[in-house]
Amino acid sequence: MTKVVHFVAKITAAGCLLATPAIAAVVPAFPGAEGFGAGATGGRGGSVYHVTNLNDAGTGSFRDAVSASNRIVVFDVGGVININSQVAFANNITVAGQTAPGGIAVYGDGVSLSNRSNIVIRYMTFRQGIGSDAGDKALNMTNASNITIDHTSVGWGRWDNVGITSNSHDITIQNSLVHEAIDDQRFGMIIDSSRNLTLARNLFSNNQGRNPKGKGDLQFIDNVIYNWRNYGYAGGHSSGDWYQDLINNYFIAGKSSNNSYISDFAATDKIYNAGNYVDLDKVDTGNDHLPEGSLISNTSFTNQTATVMPSAHNNPTIPVTVVSALDAYRGLIDDVGNSLHRDSVDQRQVQHLLSLGTQGYVPADETQVGGMPTWTGGVAPTDTDRDGMPNSWELAHGLNPNLASDGSQYSGTTGYTNVEVYINSLTVVPEPATSLTAGAIAVALLRRRRAIRSF
Repeated sequence: MTKVVHFVAKITAAGCLLATPAIAAVVPAFPGAEGFGAGATGGRGGSVYHVTNLNDAGTGSFRDAVSASNRIVVFDVGGVININSQVAFANNITVAGQTAPGGIAVYGDGVSLSNRSNIVIRYMTFRQGIGSDAGDKALNMTNASNITIDHTSVGWGRWDNVGITSNSHDITIQNSLVHEAIDDQRFGMIIDSSRNLTLARNLFSNNQGRNPKGKGDLQFIDNVIYNWRNYGYAGGHSSGDWYQDLINNYFIAGKSSNNSYISDFAATDKIYNAGNYVDLDKVDTGNDHLPEGSLISNTSFTNQTATVMPSAHNNPTIPVTVVSALDAYRGLIDDVGNSLHRDSVDQRQVQHLLSLGTQGYVPADETQVGGMPTWTGGVAPTDTDRDGMPNSWELAHGLNPNLASDGSQYSGTTGYTNVEVYINSLTVVPEPATSLTAGAIAVALLRRRRAIRSF
């Protein structure tokens, strides 16, 4: 099993510093998983379930796939799954949306991970919609734990797009898009009475407020908040102490925005503020799609009655790779959300962001922004033994396409099973976007415009 090595400095009797390896036997959920939820194993070592249709329920459906524990879920189909009631997960589940030919979206009453543990979700699109219950969320986690959500698009939630509440803990949401929350509240994300949370490299776009509400112990690192209407990030504003580390985030006012990029703090909000920027002028001064904001001072938080802390409080075993706020903005343009298969809704969020203030809209419901697009699925590669690995890939890697048991076998000393090695190979861990110029941003946007023509 691969071991993550951290170096701890020890002072010798002579006063010298020695780097001593402290070994933590933690294999990330996948290469690039970071933060408090990164140790989730999901369905590792369990059975493989193939989603074979876009039905709301029944054999081969997504609902059936996540209804039992210890599964790795792969997709033989792509497209939109329309649901008529909330989909509830079991424990110990990996959902590999990157396997869906043409991409996969779930549209309807939302998805619940509540009272569940050990879940990994990648490259999915979850949207709720005005036809569902007003009190629900597009993605809800109540009393949930050990969860990593990566490269996922979540939108059109009626209460909040995302909920992390009631003693949920050890959760990471990274590289994801939280967009266009709708009536009754139009809120992005509520965190309430939860701890050990990591939100990293996400885009909060076109939500009225709660981007997020930070009533918890959390890391908020390298996120971009665009076009809030009432306010951007909200403090916990509660009687209990909550430690919120805000590091290298970018707050960018959109067409609908006022100047309240932070709001609703109390002295019990213990804020570590480092490297955060705000751009409120709604003008792309350099005409280069790059924000030109100013550094947020501690005074901005103390003026909101928050208590500013001298150092970060939250420190997961697998730390977050931190880049500057500007480089975080650059990086998410081509990578945030269900980026392997962005549809026109996700592309709209990026286009609004790139306008740097002249575009943006907080809808009452999805019909005001064109509704759910049509997705066209593709054809999955042949997998004779149904172990989640295509025949061609197995042959290329010395495995037997007629032996289902080799999927759950561990691949050397990687710490991953063979099927995990395959599904992880379908994605690329991006490098920090420190060299992404205005020209590169334009090329990325053009590429995305071409990509959505198939939807």
